[in-house]
Amino acid sequence: MAEMASARAHKGIDLKHQPGFSQIAWFCIVVLYAPIAVLVLFSFNQNRSVTVWTEFSFDWYVKAAQNEGIQHAAWISLEVAFVAMVVSTILATMAALVTTRTPPYRGLNLAVAAINQPLMVPEVVTAVATLIFFAIIKQATGVTGIGYLIAAHTAFCIPFAYMPIRARLEDMDLSLEQAAADLYAPPFKVFRRVTLPLLMPGIMAGAMLAFIVSLDDVIITLFVAGPGETTLPLYILGQIRRGVTPEINAVSTVFLGISVILVTLIFFFGTDKNKGKQ
Repeated sequence: MAEMASARAHKGIDLKHQPGFSQIAWFCIVVLYAPIAVLVLFSFNQNRSVTVWTEFSFDWYVKAAQNEGIQHAAWISLEVAFVAMVVSTILATMAALVTTRTPPYRGLNLAVAAINQPLMVPEVVTAVATLIFFAIIKQATGVTGIGYLIAAHTAFCIPFAYMPIRARLEDMDLSLEQAAADLYAPPFKVFRRVTLPLLMPGIMAGAMLAFIVSLDDVIITLFVAGPGETTLPLYILGQIRRGVTPEINAVSTVFLGISVILVTLIFFFGTDKNKGKQ
């Protein structure tokens, strides 16, 4: 009996078999996803009402695509997200290499904490701090423009790109890099021919995660964006204050579709670990 009790203790507790666990899990799933399902459903509603279904139609998607305000906001969102993705992924890759491919050094934990700081601090605090910092720069230099919004998004996206890249580096087998070095390959050539190809799935996952975080961001954009720099999330937020319309449902559904596709790709890139261990 004692051995059985010890075996159970080592095995741990299976939460799936606890009373009420399945019911609570399904309740949470319904509360989270039922509103999204309703939004997607009514984006195909012929009627302008967002609560009364009449018949299936793509009219609101066509009208949303022809809306100049939505087109401008979508272009701004894609421009900011793309630049922020590229810059943050490059910086995150460099940071991941410095924190994983070098011997432990004094201040390593502090460096990792600094990189992940945007994840630990409430986003509204980061937004207010960024707003004040940029206001000081604008007052001192007189320089304005969309560059401030891109810089804010880049800084916020770095830790999101950093996590999958560092995870990929930690899972990679060092034997190929060591073999290349033993064959007198210079460090940069080892990185370009061996490390970078093996690291590419992590870089792709980090880039897509940074892109989707930038594309969906509201709080930092709301504080930092200047005149004429309305992104698609801000446009949707402004329109919702006047009342939800099927046009907004259609835009939100497209946004949701892009997010689902990117998250699916991130999952496949993130779970492909065998290449790094070959």
